[in-house]
Amino acid sequence: MSDDAISRNENRSTTPHNSAFHGYISGQWGNVQQPVPVERAQAPFCAERRRALSADFAGQTLVFPAGPMLVRSYDTHHPYRAHSAFTYYTGWGADTVPDSVLVLTPNGRDHDATMFYRFPAGRGTEEFYADADIGEFWVGPRPTPKDVAVELGIATKSLAELSGVLAKADSSWAMIREADSAVTDIVDIARGHCETRDDDLAVFQSEQRLVKDAFEISEIRLAVAATATGFDDVLATMPDVTAHSRGERLIEGIFNRRARAEGNNVGYETIAAAGAHACFLHWVRNDGPVRDGDLVLMDAGVEVESLYTADITRTFPVNGRFTETQRLVYEAVLEAADAAFAIVKPGIVFREVHAAAMGIIARHVSEWGFLPVALDESLSESGQHHRRYMVHGTSHHLGLDVHDCPQARKEFYKDGIVREGMVFTIEPGLYFQVDDLTVPEHFRGIGVRIEDNILVTSTGAENLSIGIPRTADDVESWVRRLA
Repeated sequence: MSDDAISRNENRSTTPHNSAFHGYISGQWGNVQQPVPVERAQAPFCAERRRALSADFAGQTLVFPAGPMLVRSYDTHHPYRAHSAFTYYTGWGADTVPDSVLVLTPNGRDHDATMFYRFPAGRGTEEFYADADIGEFWVGPRPTPKDVAVELGIATKSLAELSGVLAKADSSWAMIREADSAVTDIVDIARGHCETRDDDLAVFQSEQRLVKDAFEISEIRLAVAATATGFDDVLATMPDVTAHSRGERLIEGIFNRRARAEGNNVGYETIAAAGAHACFLHWVRNDGPVRDGDLVLMDAGVEVESLYTADITRTFPVNGRFTETQRLVYEAVLEAADAAFAIVKPGIVFREVHAAAMGIIARHVSEWGFLPVALDESLSESGQHHRRYMVHGTSHHLGLDVHDCPQARKEFYKDGIVREGMVFTIEPGLYFQVDDLTVPEHFRGIGVRIEDNILVTSTGAENLSIGIPRTADDVESWVRRLA
C-alpha cells in the first residue's frame, strides 16, 4: 500500500500493520471458482472502431485513459464512470477498473492495442487488506489479465508497467488529455517535443461516434426500454409522491431505483420538475411538492451497463387531466415535435430539425399574441423573439454521453448532413416563467417539454421512445391507469 493511502486513512484506520497480523491474514485462502471468460458482444465492434482510428493516426502512439475515481469528500468518492472515449474503443463499461489506460502502439499502418490496468492484488500484499481505496478486501475483486484479454479482445499489461512503456516510445503522440491528469503528465514528460495531435484525436473520436453501429443502437434501445419502465414506476407511486412535502425527490428516487435495477445508473441527473419548477430547464434540485393540478416535467434516462444512455422527457398532469391552458401549450409542443420528426431522413442538414420545430413554436406564440413583432420578423435571424419561451435547442446527439459527440466540428454537427445510424433527441418545449409579464396570467408557471430519442434509418427515422405515451389524450389515460 502506498504511503499516500496510509496517510489518508490513518485517522480512522485500526488495521494492524505488524508482522504477526500480516502473516496470519496472508494465508489459508481457498480458490474461488470463476466463470470462464467469453468475448463480449461489443468487442468486434470496438476492434473495428480502432481500425478506423488507426487509418487516420498511422505511426502515432494513442493513449486513452479511463480516468481515476473522483473524490467527493476527503476519502469518499463519486460513483465511478470511465471516460467515454476509453469505453468507445475498449468496450469496457460499468465494470471498468479505475485508472486503466488503453495504449495503441503503431505497427506499420495499424496499431497494437494494450490494456494497462491494476492487476488483482495477491492475498499476501498489504494493499489487499489495508488500502480502503483499491484494496480488494474493501472494494471487491479485480478481473484477471486473462479475463480482460478474452472479454475485450485486447492484450493486457500491469498498470505498473505503463510509465516505462511510455518512456520508451519514440513516435509522435495523441491522447485524450482531460481523462486523467496523472497519465497526461507522464505522457507529456515522455514525449518531450514530439509532434502531438491531441486536439485532432478529441475531434476524431467525437465525429466517429456521430454514426452508431449495430451494437450501439441495440444498447440505446435497451436504455430506452428501461427508461420507459422507470416512467411507469413513477406514475404507479403518485399517491405517495403527492402526499410527501418533497414529492419531486420521490420521483427522482423512484426512477433512479429502476436505473440501478436495470442498468448501471442514470445517464444524467434526473429532472423532476412540478408546477412552476418545470420552467427551469435543468431543475435538478428536485425539492418541491407535487400538487393536484400541477404538471410534472420529468426528464430522465437510464444508462445501461455498457454506458449508453436514453434521454426522454414527458410532461403529465398530476391528477390525470390537463387544464384547458395546459392542454393548449402541450399540444403546441407536440405539434412542434411531430413537425421536426417528419423531416428527419438521411441527407437533410441537422439544424433543419430545430428550424422545423421553431416554425411551429413561433406560430403558436404569435397566434396567442405574445410576440411584439410579426411572425416573419420573429423567425428572421435578427428577430428570434419567440425564443424567449424556448431558449434551448431542439436536438442533440445521444450515445455514451447524454450530449454525445461534444467535440465534433460545427460542419459535422450543427451544420452536418444527417446520416443513417445517427441517434439524436427531438425535444421542443414552451416555458412561461411565473413572472413573465409578456404572457397572460393563466399561462404563467406552465412548462412543457416532450423529448424523444430518434434513430435515422435508410429511408427516414424511427422514434425509439414512441411506446411512451405522447399525445395529450394518451398521457391522461396513462396517468389515470397507473396512478
